Amino acid sequence: MDLKVINSVLAQLEEERGIPREKILEAIELALATAYKKEYGKKGQIIRSKFDINTGKAEMFQVKIVVDESTVVMDEDELPTEIKEGEVEMDLYNPEHHIMIGDARRIKKDVVLGEEMVFPLEAQDDYSRIAAQTAKQVIMQKIREAEKVSVMAEYGKREGEIVTGTVQRIERGNVFIDMGRATGLLPYEEQIPGERFGQGERVRAYLYRVEESGKGVFLRLSRSHPKLLEKLFEAEAPEIANGTVLIKSVAREAGSRTKIAVGTTDSHIDPVGSMVGQRGVRVSTVMSELGGEKIDIIEWSEDPKKFIEDALSPAKALSVTLNEQEKQATVVVSEEQQSLAIGKGGQNVRLAAKLTGWKIDIQSAGTKPEAPKEALDIEEDEPEESIV
Repeated sequence: MDLKVINSVLAQLEEERGIPREKILEAIELALATAYKKEYGKKGQIIRSKFDINTGKAEMFQVKIVVDESTVVMDEDELPTEIKEGEVEMDLYNPEHHIMIGDARRIKKDVVLGEEMVFPLEAQDDYSRIAAQTAKQVIMQKIREAEKVSVMAEYGKREGEIVTGTVQRIERGNVFIDMGRATGLLPYEEQIPGERFGQGERVRAYLYRVEESGKGVFLRLSRSHPKLLEKLFEAEAPEIANGTVLIKSVAREAGSRTKIAVGTTDSHIDPVGSMVGQRGVRVSTVMSELGGEKIDIIEWSEDPKKFIEDALSPAKALSVTLNEQEKQATVVVSEEQQSLAIGKGGQNVRLAAKLTGWKIDIQSAGTKPEAPKEALDIEEDEPEESIV
């Protein structure tokens, strides 16, 4: 056994895959015990090994569980019906697996029921090809399990952050991203509409969930998540990172337009200006990362009327009437501002409603007052496009 090679492999696995040296040694010891049992063991035996990395020698041990007549059945013919039918769990005595407490106390006086007693086994050097193959499979399985735990620990801490990887392949619109020690999945529905990726291209995405599966660890990624936009601004604006400026609410239609409401804990700081940056450099950087997505930044307000007015920007409201019970706002705008307030396909008012949490009804200053309920009943089949 070449100890230099073994130590080199241990160091490489620890450095490149983050697998602790102790876990790999555990895998080697389990593999040696498995091979020994397959080649020389008996039915029911519990075999363990101790591997010395400094000398390359392995010691084998047999483990026996201390039992008495209350914990095991001595004769198979005496097995009660409940045990045979699986209603009661109780082992059939096996001298290779168990040791009676009376015999155990001749070896160790203070032994107790359920305790494990260890007995040395004769070392063997000759193993068949099948036993060696079994040992190899055990080591590989244990290394995979240890690597999975290591990856889960590493990326579990990064959940809710922006991560970067390289496009590995694209299948049915889903993009698989090589993250180094794990594979990231950017589903079609989590992509920005119209974005296209090429193999080998570097991609930044929001890590919203870490999943463990039989095939390994999968990282669920998103480019359309509102949190991606928040994290991008956090990286650009120190005021957000240190908590001076707060992102209160986000309404996003990925690839098209986003509205963000921001506040501040310091009255001397302009939260909107902090987000925009000098000459708009901060917001421009975020927009470029998102493929030119338009971003409206407004100042959050505790006054619902003012908040709704600002949320409808760039349109100017003439008046805002609130129905607190139904949480519905009626906003009156000039005729020339109505289409701007509603937006293309109703996008502006839709995003404003999502940002504020209020249903918003846009009305033109030239619109006639609402008809009585009886009149409305006649026209209730006509959709009100401006209500969100």
